[in-house]
Amino acid sequence: MDDFRFGIWGCGLISTFHADAIKQIEGASIYGAFDLNEESKDKFCEKYDAKSYASSDELVASKNIDAVCVCLPSGLHYNAAMTCIRNRKHVVIEKPIALSSEQAENIAQEAKENGVFVSVISQLRYSDAVNKVKHIIDSGKLGTITLGNAIMKYWRGPEYYASSTWRGTWEMDGGGALMNQGIHGVDLLQYFMGKVVSVSAYSKTLVHNIQTEDTLTAILEYENGAVGTIQATTSVSPGYGRRIEICGSKGTVVLCEDTIETCDIEGENNTVCDEKQDFASASRVDGIDCSLHVAQLKDFIKTVSSGQSPWIDACEGKKSVDIICAIYKAAQTGKRVYLK
Repeated sequence: MDDFRFGIWGCGLISTFHADAIKQIEGASIYGAFDLNEESKDKFCEKYDAKSYASSDELVASKNIDAVCVCLPSGLHYNAAMTCIRNRKHVVIEKPIALSSEQAENIAQEAKENGVFVSVISQLRYSDAVNKVKHIIDSGKLGTITLGNAIMKYWRGPEYYASSTWRGTWEMDGGGALMNQGIHGVDLLQYFMGKVVSVSAYSKTLVHNIQTEDTLTAILEYENGAVGTIQATTSVSPGYGRRIEICGSKGTVVLCEDTIETCDIEGENNTVCDEKQDFASASRVDGIDCSLHVAQLKDFIKTVSSGQSPWIDACEGKKSVDIICAIYKAAQTGKRVYLK
């Protein structure tokens, strides 16, 4: 494979997950980076031996860059992605793709019109455990699916929100525990369960001094007739690993982070359960491992290089945003919200 060169837009903590992943991929490299914070940019470029660009315009216009990783605060994803696309650069957008369904749809349409590809970071779909759970569900072994739940009881201390002025704001974070910390769980839940058709929700700010929610519970109705719940918090100490529970008339499977914790299927031995692991990301944002970023970025390079759309494209990235925005609307209005 010829060298596939990435540009990095935004040189904070999240960019290191992308950069560390890229460095592990044969045939891929980090060509350059830009950030308004000169100190962050200089440290990043020195660490990853990347060219320092003086402006975002120079970065996205560079003929030496094949794709740009957008690693900015969530509220800046939309404008940055559109700028990259209009400069005919492929784009990898850190979650969420944007802060509204309309913005996500615009990104998908703009990419199509400009002949470039977009991928949204949903790296958990590349884990072995997730693939096992998906196979079990699709095989029909669980019988009639009746419940699909996502429980994300995380902790973020006051210092987390104090570290950046955009955290916990509607304008730049797009939401709180659900949009920021919980979006990966929402993505997995809809991946396993299928389309969500309606939601009701309660949302509160109970612990932190922020605009957005730190504690939320939603009730979901799925197109397949099943129901379920989502709980997302940054208010539960000490924080616990993400749990996805899929229950049916013939069995139940429970995924805790990247571990199949329970697999009880009628007439079968419980043979696919994994050894329990501890997950630092439940209480620390820097506790994330980049190995699944490697898998997603490898797939991105492979598909884009062959002229095909990546698996987790803008349309896939939009699905979780649609659900989250509907949940926020339901919480704000106190009414059940139906998704299109």
